[in-house]
Amino acid sequence: MKFSKRHVAKTITWRILGTLDTFLLSWLISNDMSVGLKMGAFELVTKMVLYYVHERVWFRSTIKSSNKRHILKTFSWRGVGTLDTIILGWIITGSPFVGLKIGGAEVVTKMLLYFGHEKLWYRIDYGLDRRRKRKQLEKLNNSRKS
Repeated sequence: MKFSKRHVAKTITWRILGTLDTFLLSWLISNDMSVGLKMGAFELVTKMVLYYVHERVWFRSTIKSSNKRHILKTFSWRGVGTLDTIILGWIITGSPFVGLKIGGAEVVTKMLLYFGHEKLWYRIDYGLDRRRKRKQLEKLNNSRKS
């Protein structure tokens, strides 16, 4: 798999948002701050690896429509992320039901956060040298026509 500075940057920014969300939900649901801290710490590792792989797979996608693409990516990532959260919650608390509660709550919060994160990154050219050059050429051509 080829290294991509864009995908690393997206992974880091998403993980910051995701970790804060996981910490807060885990703490609130379990009524134990240490559960929130453990969930956040373990997910820093598991989710960064899973997210980077997810980004690389989706980068090869041929889906051009941004809304359709963002929605499909949101659902596919949430499936992977929720399963990881449920398993970690179960392992950390010893209760499959607490894991399910945390994972269930995250379905809503994380999908909203992820969709917004994707929409923001879609507008950012960081790491997309070809797109940036194409935009510069279009701008130059438009200024010549004026």
